[in-house]
Parts: sequence; C-alpha cells; structure tokens
Amino acid sequence: MTTQPNILVLGATGSIGYAVTTNLLARQLPVTILVRNRLKAEALFPNAPTLTIVEGDVQDANTLRQIAAGKQFIFHGINYPYDQWFAHMEPATRNVIDAARQNRATIVFPGNVYNYGNANEPIREDSRPVPNSRKGALRVALEDLLARAAQDGACRVLTVRLPDFWGPNVLNEGVKPVFEGALQGKALPWLLNADIPHQFVYTPDAAEIIVRLMLRGNQQPYERWNYGGEVVPSVRWLFGQIAALTGQQLKIKVYPKWLFFVLGLFVPMMRELKEMFYLYENSVILDDNKIRQLFPDFSETPLDQALTDTLTWFARHQLKQEFTPVIRPTEGTSAADRHRVSSPSIS
Repeated sequence: MTTQPNILVLGATGSIGYAVTTNLLARQLPVTILVRNRLKAEALFPNAPTLTIVEGDVQDANTLRQIAAGKQFIFHGINYPYDQWFAHMEPATRNVIDAARQNRATIVFPGNVYNYGNANEPIREDSRPVPNSRKGALRVALEDLLARAAQDGACRVLTVRLPDFWGPNVLNEGVKPVFEGALQGKALPWLLNADIPHQFVYTPDAAEIIVRLMLRGNQQPYERWNYGGEVVPSVRWLFGQIAALTGQQLKIKVYPKWLFFVLGLFVPMMRELKEMFYLYENSVILDDNKIRQLFPDFSETPLDQALTDTLTWFARHQLKQEFTPVIRPTEGTSAADRHRVSSPSIS
C-alpha cells in the first residue's frame, strides 16, 4: 500500500486492539479509536500525536458510521464477556459492516479457534468449521456474515485467526491472575491440565502480523490467515519461565472441572466456560505456515523478553510498582521448535 491509510480501531483498550493500536501509532499512522472510557484510553496511549480518541459505543450505529467515514480500515476488536456474546456480538458486527459499506473499507477481524471444535489435526485456513460449542457456532456465524458482506461488495474483510494470547493489557481472567500472581508470589492458576502442549501468541507479535497484512492490502475481497505464535511444551513449562524471571519458586494451581460446575450455579461466566473445557484438555493447534511463507523475515519476540515486558507492564499499570527480572531463561525449547505445529502430539 503506497498511500498512508486512515484507520479506525474498535476495542482499542482491549487485548488485541491495544496491541494493534500501539503498533500503528509506533508507525506514526493516523488512528481513530472509539472507546467508552476516554480517560482509560488516554492513560494507555499517552503522547500519541497521530491518535484521535472518540468516546462512544459500537452499538450506536449512527456514531459508528460518522467516525468510520473516510477510513480505509476498521479493526473489529470488539469483544464482550462470554455471557454477553449472544446479545451483543452479532449486532456489533452488523454495525461494523454497515459503517464499512460507506467507502468499501477493509474490516480486520481477529478470529479464534472456536470455529473448529476439538480439532485432531492442525487447523489450516481452508479447514472446514466444525464447532462443538454454542460460542463456536456463533463465531462461525459472525465470519459467515463478514464473508457474505465481502462477497456482495459491501466491504473487504481480512480475518486473522489466533489461538490463546497473552501480553501487555491482556486482562482476561485466564491471563491477568498469572502475571499479577507471579509478581505477588502467588500460585499461578490454570484449568484442568497444565501438562500438555498449548499454543499461545504474544499480542505484540500478533499485532505485527495483523498490521503487515493490512499494509500489504487484500488481494481478494475476503481473506483468511492463521497466526499461531508458539506451541509451548506445556503450560507448566511456560509458568516455570515466568517464575524464573521473578526469582521465586511459584506454585501452580490447576482448577478441576467440578469447581466450575459448582460456581456455574451462581456465576454466569463460569457456566459459559464449561463448554470450552476441551481447549484445556487437548492441544488445539493452528497451522500458520502460509503466513510464515509470506513474511519469511518475521520471528517472534524472544520469550524471555516478551515475558519481561509483560511482567513490567502489569507491575507498572496494574500493581503500581517496578519490576526487574532476576533470571532470564536461556535454556530449554527454542522458539523455532515451539512454533512448529507438528511438534506436539495432539490428543
């Protein structure tokens, strides 16, 4: 892409949206973000001369159309807690499509692995969706909605599929307690099984891939790409790398199924989590060879640096303290080995 694009980011204060916005601003590209909390956005993105902050809600279709006018890209990073997905995700996506229709903008949509259920082989871009959960079926429906809009000429769509992710400003209940717990000397929590291979992406690496694809430009009205990051030998191994950086012997607390069945009686989020247990009991893996062939110069941030940066972010932004790494892990599985999708045995 030879001209400088004008970009609207939705979900900029969330996990992937934050990383994408940070990457775009580092390139000094003009970025507009629609947020519900201006003060939070200003704290996350200080000293950003190419940033425009608009306060509002993606569910307000008129506001969204107004701020999307003239934008070449709309990053659709909107997400909701599990128990709000079915009420809000489809209306939000329809509003995004309507806003993109004005000048046939490209919608950039971060996908996930839910579409493919308990896949027993690496998931490729052309793999057939076989969801085994209500949330997986919803994700298939959202992507079908986007695909039809692109095929009808309303917009272009770039879907970048990711597995689980971690990094600065990833504040979901699967990641936040790990990094805050490590900084406070607490046990690091995980669900069901911490001893099988698991695929993760570091959000700044995911953002680099997403922005490269945006700036390259769609070759087709609708494109799908996978970025799988790295397959770690086990979550227990990864938590060991985190513990090494803190210089503490940290325990790992693996929560059993029965706990969520009990909590699900009272807490809607816990009830919604139960159908996703398969992701913690099996190694569901994305094949991202296609993107690595497109960008052969790309490599992940070294793991010790990524973990240090994430711990530092959580220390400063969440716990209001400083963090200095004690030990940088230098042994163990290499990054090249970790990201190979053929490395784990998938059960």
